[in-house]
Amino acid sequence: MKLNENVELLSEMKLVGDAYTGAYTNGLTMTESQTMDNMEKVRNDDEEVAFVNKDNVSLRLLKDNQIDYMRVKSEVSNKSDKPIKIEMLSTFVLKKVKADKVHRLQSFWSQEGKLRTETVTELMLESSYCGHGARIEKFGSVGSLPVRKYFPWLVLENSETHEFIGIQLYCASSWQMELIVKYDDVLMVEVGLADRDYGHWMKELKPGESFTTPEAVIVTGDSMEIVCERLVRAQRPNISPVDEGMPIAFNEYCATWGDPTFESVSKACEKIAGKGFKYFTIDSGWYAAKENWWTRIGDWEINEDRFPGGLKPTCDLVRSHGMIPGIWFELESIGSACKYYDKTEYLLCKDGYPIQVGDRRFWDMENPFVIEYLSEKVIKMLKDNGFGYVKIDYNDDLGIGVDDEEGLGEGLRKRIRATQKFFEKIREEIPDIVIENCASGGHRLEPSMMEICSQASFSDAHETTSIPIIAANLHRCILPSQSQIWAVMRTTDDDNRIIYSIVNTFLGRMCISGDVYDLNDHQWDLIEEGMAFYNKVSHIIDKGMTTRIDTWFGNYNHPEGEQIVIRRYEGQELILFHRFEKSKAMDMSVLEGKKIIASYGKADSDFSAIAYLVEV
Repeated sequence: MKLNENVELLSEMKLVGDAYTGAYTNGLTMTESQTMDNMEKVRNDDEEVAFVNKDNVSLRLLKDNQIDYMRVKSEVSNKSDKPIKIEMLSTFVLKKVKADKVHRLQSFWSQEGKLRTETVTELMLESSYCGHGARIEKFGSVGSLPVRKYFPWLVLENSETHEFIGIQLYCASSWQMELIVKYDDVLMVEVGLADRDYGHWMKELKPGESFTTPEAVIVTGDSMEIVCERLVRAQRPNISPVDEGMPIAFNEYCATWGDPTFESVSKACEKIAGKGFKYFTIDSGWYAAKENWWTRIGDWEINEDRFPGGLKPTCDLVRSHGMIPGIWFELESIGSACKYYDKTEYLLCKDGYPIQVGDRRFWDMENPFVIEYLSEKVIKMLKDNGFGYVKIDYNDDLGIGVDDEEGLGEGLRKRIRATQKFFEKIREEIPDIVIENCASGGHRLEPSMMEICSQASFSDAHETTSIPIIAANLHRCILPSQSQIWAVMRTTDDDNRIIYSIVNTFLGRMCISGDVYDLNDHQWDLIEEGMAFYNKVSHIIDKGMTTRIDTWFGNYNHPEGEQIVIRRYEGQELILFHRFEKSKAMDMSVLEGKKIIASYGKADSDFSAIAYLVEV
């Protein structure tokens, strides 16, 4: 992958004690500070850009350049005879970028991935009349939900030359991106950990110590579709071998809403057995009485009133019906009724007090007791009962950081990395287990989390009409083969509603929930017809490229118009069409010159949908 020859790829850092840049930027950016003025470039080639100062402190940008993308990270090494404190360290910096449009992905709970496009003029990223003073757009996410407000994702467009630069940062803690203009209307782009100003982050390195940033991927291309495809294909998910082939899941959450029992599982198993489901996931509430399941997380004691004899008989039951049993955990948090709620020595604190968000507190995932406890309560429990699937949820945020000798921001970064290591520990001890990444739906849909999981909850949008919009948005930043999409069936659903919900899942991984045990034969016929179509097109969902996303950018709660998404693979296309409120019929020109192999659904009214499998 090659950047435009005028663009410079570098790294930057700021050491405590050195002067800030000036030009009205202190508090907005730490780039181009005295620290960098004091450093001499000593290497610049295809593998590395390196700087060193007179005290023998080095900064290296490490490059892994592939055909379609470049993977980059930075490393600081303190070879001096005294400690240093870093208060800003980029994963990389791009200088002299020519672009007139900025594309970002916004996100809030149940409304993930909305594309936001602005011109540099709208962002006031234009030079001053004399080149003095900088213009800065700084954005990111602070806390333990890295996809909150924005994804760590950025695309820059030069609409005159049709050049696009795509960027994705692999960071599950606080992060930032900066767009800076000083003169000549060219952009500088800084990407990395949230700095001291933005994320309360500092890092001390003693003599002989080094520190490496989270990595990022940079791609180029001549269209938005190309750069998005290259960004997601650069991701390296650790897919369980059990999860190959895009199998269909059932999750009982939208059937019981936190009230699962042996009887409810048995009832659902009898109804769905033999219909093509591979996973049966028991969601939240399995460990507590119905009235307090939300506050009982953390104890993880099996409620034998719900599941007589424990969970082993239930797992055996699920397997006897030809499915793999799965279960829900929220392993990093504890509820107010947990016996460890007041055990401050095991909890994350700020200013000496346990961090409490609502009725949640949080385990210190670097504490040896906590890891031993969770190894017993989570990993051993999964093994002992025969679970082959685990949904790991996370339902609130730590905020700016946690108490740590290196400060709040670094304390947060280390604890999030410790969480990721526990995910890796689960997989090491149960090699074939399928791990679902969930954080109130989509708050952790960033690459470093996606790479240690097989699947992810695309959103907590369970039954909204905006589901196809969210699912389409996510094609730009995660692999559709990892994006698990709810299709919640209700006995009150008419044909259009059932089809609409099923077609949604063709935008990713199919997950059925809802009133499955009470649906009539006709409703099941529609669902099974959709499941059969999904199996016909799953190879396109898995291996294809999304070549078109035309969707609604207005109010998620009241979508209007139409949406079309086209995904292509080896001479075949999957064409998905949804109608919202005040919609028009499908423009059939998208089918011209193509042979229809199969179709599912009908799009003859508002809130209806149809899917086509065609040969191109």
